[in-house]
Amino acid sequence: MVVTRALWLCSLLLGSCSFAPDTPTVRFHTADEYPSQLSAWGLLSRSGSGITLAPGSRVYALNTALFSDYAHKLRTVYVPEGQQVHYSRFEQFEMPVGSIISKTFFYATNASGELEINHPLSEDPAEIDWDTATILETRLLVRQEDGWDALPYVWDGNDAYLKITGDLMELKVANESPLPYLVPSRNQCASCHATNHTTGANQPIGIKARHLNRPDPVADGNQLVVWGEAGLISGLPEHDEIPANASMENAETSLDHKARSYLDVNCGHCHNPAGAADTSGLMLDYQDHDPGAMGVCKPPIAAGRGSGGFLYSIVPGDAERSILTYRMNTSDPATMMPELGRSRVHTEGFELISAWINDMEGECL
Repeated sequence: MVVTRALWLCSLLLGSCSFAPDTPTVRFHTADEYPSQLSAWGLLSRSGSGITLAPGSRVYALNTALFSDYAHKLRTVYVPEGQQVHYSRFEQFEMPVGSIISKTFFYATNASGELEINHPLSEDPAEIDWDTATILETRLLVRQEDGWDALPYVWDGNDAYLKITGDLMELKVANESPLPYLVPSRNQCASCHATNHTTGANQPIGIKARHLNRPDPVADGNQLVVWGEAGLISGLPEHDEIPANASMENAETSLDHKARSYLDVNCGHCHNPAGAADTSGLMLDYQDHDPGAMGVCKPPIAAGRGSGGFLYSIVPGDAERSILTYRMNTSDPATMMPELGRSRVHTEGFELISAWINDMEGECL
């Protein structure tokens, strides 16, 4: 049985609904007892041809999402009953011990069992169909007493199994070359989620005001407003005081805002003043940086293969001579950016950033 939209709204807003006997119940586990099967967490389960989520586990979505070889993602957040997420204007929200964030990756599948890359597919759990989708993995971020822990689970049949060392699958793709799909190891998760290179601690990337300030994916209204009405979040200001990144599909949003939003979520977790790429001097998070720090006429710290022989990260008016777009437009592991999480070029993202650069005025002297 798949939880219907009506039951979702009931769980989200009222918190006192009746669910079928096979509806999962969340069970938290400490670091010394991580279960080998995803079902032991009770967050979600396969039920027939659908997915059932536990009451209290809320679906969420981002304005612009991290590109992962066109994979679809079902995102959920669970906060222990009676606890709250604490709002922050710019940083990730503080979440209580016992919170769990999940991200389930899947693709549309044709009748031959081949993946349909970049095929439109609903990410609403009430509409995900196991018969027409290949569900690959579910990644958990678990808030323990000493911080966040990352756990990758790989689906096999009716359950997913813990793969601490990650996994590599070669997936058949319709009318394209096979997809080498990487499930990151527990340590590799930190390459993105350790957004502060000094502390090295994992942090959620998407649980920030500017990513979440958008329509709710399963309920009517703004996502953060819905969270506030459900008592999930504290300190929420008036809606017009909350920052918002742009959706790539929003035709009414400026090119600059869409491009900065894209770079923020795809690059900013490393390219920020405290991130793993801070020594590059290239700042791509959505904060106030001068043009040089954002790459305009900025030479690389270390020239080499990754520069493609070009002189500057961004050459105003000339994306073809910019290192930033050069590294976005390759799948060579030695030169591509981001370094992890993709094996294909994100055509739409590359075109967006190219248009942004080509629209810039000025010249590098």
